[in-house]
Amino acid sequence: MPSPVIIAIAITGSVPRRRDNPALPVTPSEQVESTHAAFEAGATLVHIHVREPDESPSSDPELFRQVQEGVRRHCPGMIVQFSTGGRGRTPAQRSAALEFRPDMASLSTGSVNFPSIVYENQPPLVDELAGKMKHFGVKPEIEVFDLSHIHGAKRLVDAGLMDRHAHLQFVLGVKNAMPAMERLLKVLVEEARAALPDMTWTAAGIGRHQSEVADWALGMGGHIRTGLEDNIRITKDRLASGNAELVRVAADLVAKHGRAVATAAEARSLLRLPAA
Repeated sequence: MPSPVIIAIAITGSVPRRRDNPALPVTPSEQVESTHAAFEAGATLVHIHVREPDESPSSDPELFRQVQEGVRRHCPGMIVQFSTGGRGRTPAQRSAALEFRPDMASLSTGSVNFPSIVYENQPPLVDELAGKMKHFGVKPEIEVFDLSHIHGAKRLVDAGLMDRHAHLQFVLGVKNAMPAMERLLKVLVEEARAALPDMTWTAAGIGRHQSEVADWALGMGGHIRTGLEDNIRITKDRLASGNAELVRVAADLVAKHGRAVATAAEARSLLRLPAA
């Protein structure tokens, strides 16, 4: 029987603004409320960025703490994952909230071109972030924007900075990075299985590619990510009413593939995380 599917919800990100979609949650209370609705719809992992009042990206550890505290109170067992992404943040700021010991944190093992910037991840910084995650007992989610990033993850395993049960997320559809093509996802999954046989994986499609990438991933046995960080629309002509609606679309795709949506306890087991 196919394994249950973890639906990850990326609630806010660092790019969308309320002018793009008024449903975007910005304040900690809005983020907790949006996460709770997504949890009720079937999401069991939340990927968190925080914002300043003017909606610009923030690295304030207190904001991360507030969101985590609210999610743990209102969404029992949900996996909390902090972003350590670099948009609008200095290298030192990217690890500042790890002391609050979220279940997971994102970790990019190499640099990549984004539409208007270079997302820079130099090897010493990658090692530093991985080392801090290990110190605080935080499981990395390796963000794969390029084939070489898989081998960056293997290097961390070989160096003892991450255990062999790596969790990877393949990101497709970012302009100037990997395009959203099913054959590319197949190559990535095959290479990851060869380099890291004990890995688990998720795929994320950006913008209009969100559902098609999820469809491919489900057909290959993977997990999926959705949310307003990656896509603000349900159709070309209609904005999503919130993160929960995007989760419901994802859950319908899971059912279409004859698979079940993972419970929070199942998600933790699949990712080898402690019970809540």
